[in-house]
Amino acid sequence: MHVPVLLDEWVDALVLDPAGCYVDATFGRGGHSRAILRRLSERGRLLALDRDPEACRVGLELAKQDARFQIRHAPFARLDAELDALGWREVSGVGFDLGVSSPQVDDAARGFSFRRPGPLDMRMDPGAGEPLTRRLRGVSERELTRIIRELGGERFAGRIARAILRAVREGRMESTADLEHVCFHAVPRAARHGAIHPATRTFQALRMWVNDELGQLRDGILAAQRRLRRPGGRLVVIAFHSGEDRLVRDLVDQAVSPCVCPPQLPMCVCGRKPSMRWVRKKPLRPSEAEVMRNPRSRSARMRVAEAVA
Repeated sequence: MHVPVLLDEWVDALVLDPAGCYVDATFGRGGHSRAILRRLSERGRLLALDRDPEACRVGLELAKQDARFQIRHAPFARLDAELDALGWREVSGVGFDLGVSSPQVDDAARGFSFRRPGPLDMRMDPGAGEPLTRRLRGVSERELTRIIRELGGERFAGRIARAILRAVREGRMESTADLEHVCFHAVPRAARHGAIHPATRTFQALRMWVNDELGQLRDGILAAQRRLRRPGGRLVVIAFHSGEDRLVRDLVDQAVSPCVCPPQLPMCVCGRKPSMRWVRKKPLRPSEAEVMRNPRSRSARMRVAEAVA
């Protein structure tokens, strides 16, 4: 069962106009969407997006129950196109809850977790793109090292990348169990039994690579900023990965302080005007009580920004 993180805080920050049009850019299993619908009036509308066909099946059932709600099988990078298809020129708010949902992690067939043996897939949308097994056959050791280091923050990235590609060449890399085994034995013995399993960061990095999660996020945030009602449209993002959180912060900062003048100039002459303002730049973190109830919430960070005229 997926437990939404920072649910009340996310909806409080997002839904300021009960009659507005909103986007839940990451439907998951619908916890946030249902909370939005409880806040909307009869005139309010909600569009949800998700790359996962299983999530969309849940969303279609919700759409049968509530005429104010629609869901589209699409990544949030397609936000502009989906709003155009509906004829929505602007929206009152766009919310993101990034990362994978508990059902995705718990389903061994998706290949997201080393806790349960499964195929090396890791695609959010199993019908699009290439599974991890195929992608590993075409990546260089240098590039794989960079991916594991930058997306996973793994200090033994070089050793792990080398071991993974050796296993690929030898035909020993077909399942999540194979990948876990290689990661475990690639790190020094002293690092194998710490608080975090040696495969954790590598699995995260490879999932983000397979799904182009940072690229999708960049496109989705920029699209959301373009389509927010001015003034007052809200952007609310919950991130669980430090790289995603930094990207959101930097993209909003560029809209809050868009000046591109050289720093040596005494005043701005480029004429660029802010299109966003921070409502909550310092991330909101879950309470100790929420982390106790839901340990997966411990790394969550929520930021809030608002469109200006």
